[in-house]
Amino acid sequence: MKIAISTMGQTVDSEVDSRFGRCRYFVIVDLETMQSRALDNSAATGSGGVGVSTTQTIIKEGVEAIITGNCGPNAHQALTAAGIKIITGITGNVQDVIEDYRSGKLKTSSQPNVGTHTGMNPGKITD
Repeated sequence: MKIAISTMGQTVDSEVDSRFGRCRYFVIVDLETMQSRALDNSAATGSGGVGVSTTQTIIKEGVEAIITGNCGPNAHQALTAAGIKIITGITGNVQDVIEDYRSGKLKTSSQPNVGTHTGMNPGKITD
């Protein structure tokens, strides 16, 4: 099973990025082999539809779960439609987050935890 974590850097020592669609990178982890690699989020600088564009990238990677700080309604809907589990409200070091996921401490989010366009202004929590 592959998971993707929105990150500020390219390694498992990086911090989780609070944004899904506009994060700089994802660290993709294969939980069976514990191999990880960084994925540049080329959609992050788009002017609109970034959450959905980022979702398309995640789908192509064969990811089964996304771990992030925040996920807006459009991205949440697209990820859910693709059958990808969404875990939001996460902060901290990527390596710690991986261990928390593997131990079952992280729970799937059933709804978006921020409003639309929140990633355009990272300090803004809701519309």
